[in-house]
Amino acid sequence: MEKFIYFPEIAKLGHVALVSEDLEKSLWFFRDTIGLEETEVVDGVHYLRAWGDFEHHTLSIRAGETSYIDHIGWRTKRREDVATFAKLLEEAGTDVRWVKAGEEAGQGEAIRFELPSGHRFELYYDMEKTPADPARKSVLKNQTYKAWRKGVSPRRIDHVNLQTSHNNTEIVRFLQEKLGFKLREYFVNKEDVPVASWLSVTPLVHDVAIMTTDRSKKPNEMHHIAYWLDNAQDLLRAADILCEAEIDFVGPGKHGISQAMYIYVKDPGSGLRLEIFTNGYLIFEPDWEPIKWTYEEYLKNGSSYWGDRRRDDVDRIAQLKEIIKS
Repeated sequence: MEKFIYFPEIAKLGHVALVSEDLEKSLWFFRDTIGLEETEVVDGVHYLRAWGDFEHHTLSIRAGETSYIDHIGWRTKRREDVATFAKLLEEAGTDVRWVKAGEEAGQGEAIRFELPSGHRFELYYDMEKTPADPARKSVLKNQTYKAWRKGVSPRRIDHVNLQTSHNNTEIVRFLQEKLGFKLREYFVNKEDVPVASWLSVTPLVHDVAIMTTDRSKKPNEMHHIAYWLDNAQDLLRAADILCEAEIDFVGPGKHGISQAMYIYVKDPGSGLRLEIFTNGYLIFEPDWEPIKWTYEEYLKNGSSYWGDRRRDDVDRIAQLKEIIKS
């Protein structure tokens, strides 16, 4: 009989821990304007989630002298996966720190470690599914809060996009080989070198994206976090709400990669970019082959299929069309 080989697995994106240099502005943005619900406040840390999120929090915010992402949390499929991941990571030479249960409100024992880029990940299994208080509780048993209670009101957290100056392929290889992510789409630069990659552990096109760019001053920056809206009409409603709040944003538009519609808007407290995200497609094929976008294809349709485009992108697309014609 062949010996069974057990591999640990990540189930989904769990939460993002944000440190903001202006906590009050960040709370006004995420809690009051975007409409995330506050679960509780513990030792100065505000724990929030969307109306359709079940876990204790999908975003935490605390005050700091500068703004940055402290860590990104991922839930494993089984409780024992946390320790198994720790063992495999340590054997591969990755420094792992254990986080005691309760160190992060609502969360059980966890581990934290860094990607080759320096982005800090956290893996956990146990997390409270804190019920909503009666005033905010949904009448639906399969939903946490009342929908549309305030603000933009997204349903759930969707993905994170990491910006870096580090080699894209090395980060992708780490995510694939050490954590079990699957590469879904990617695009290359003029030299045919991968510079952006979309990966997932779920049927989503991406739970995480890696963007390597010369604009990144450090290897462990964050391009954006994303929350999900149910449909395109919700996205248009969000645009009106942001206009009423006098907050500048980019979009609405549609990506070619992921085929999703978007609005990008920055938190005025921390400067963190938020993507409000909807539509797109899901991947169920077990033999999915990663989709490659060339530099020219990315400029033409990959980033913005339609909607808001940067002026220099439009100019480059026009130049490319002239080259194709000649």
